[in-house]
Amino acid sequence: MTAITIVVQARMSSSRLPKKVLLPILGESLLYRMIERLQQIKHKATIVIATSEDQQDDVIETFCQTKNITCFRGSLNNLLDRHYQVGKLTNADIIIKIPSDCPLIDPRIVDKVLDFYVENEGKYDFVSNLHPATYPDGNDVEIMTSEALSKAWQEAVRPLELEHTTPYFWENPDKFRLANVVWETNLDYSMSHRFTIDYHEDYLFIKRVFEELYPQNPRFSLDDILTLLQEKPEIYEINQHFAGVNWYRNHLGELKTISQEQTKLSI
Repeated sequence: MTAITIVVQARMSSSRLPKKVLLPILGESLLYRMIERLQQIKHKATIVIATSEDQQDDVIETFCQTKNITCFRGSLNNLLDRHYQVGKLTNADIIIKIPSDCPLIDPRIVDKVLDFYVENEGKYDFVSNLHPATYPDGNDVEIMTSEALSKAWQEAVRPLELEHTTPYFWENPDKFRLANVVWETNLDYSMSHRFTIDYHEDYLFIKRVFEELYPQNPRFSLDDILTLLQEKPEIYEINQHFAGVNWYRNHLGELKTISQEQTKLSI
């Protein structure tokens, strides 16, 4: 059986919304609500929260201990190294990167990307649903084999490759066998729907979605969210002006495989 480790990177420092991972959602932290959703996937996987050794992240380690979630602490800025070290510690065959700013991630989408990998096991080194992205922003799934991760860990040197973990894969298609899973609807909401958190308005949006859907169905899906936004467009409007804003915009001159159309340059 393939040993799967899901790595959720989390830290308290954030230039735009400090301490965002521990903001409250229905009596629990945003990070807990996200882990709760990841625990719903059908595949058996080890979930590890990877944080930094910085003192301000002590609170994340305490959170993990309280919730009985595995915690790893490593480099503050080298997240590629954190993924690599967690993969080694858990003897993972594949490592899945799920950012901690995706509390609305649909476990069904995680399973869909995992299903593709398992059905094609041995054919790909890296499988994601982001290159190009089609799902609403905040449903990010990137799968890498331990061998590919080791290669990237040994060879990647650029700051953006170390900080964002996976650019070395999709920027080097000559070195890795790559695959991408697209949304089966043939829609592309990656630049129009924002389910991730980086600004206060994002928190208000996510909090409202949970308050509307979670009490009736803690396992609510992407379709449930989209139906809610159709029924109550005022929720969609809360953070709509940030839709399309992502970290790519600061590195367009460095990324060969990302175009200006895949990010919003101004807010």
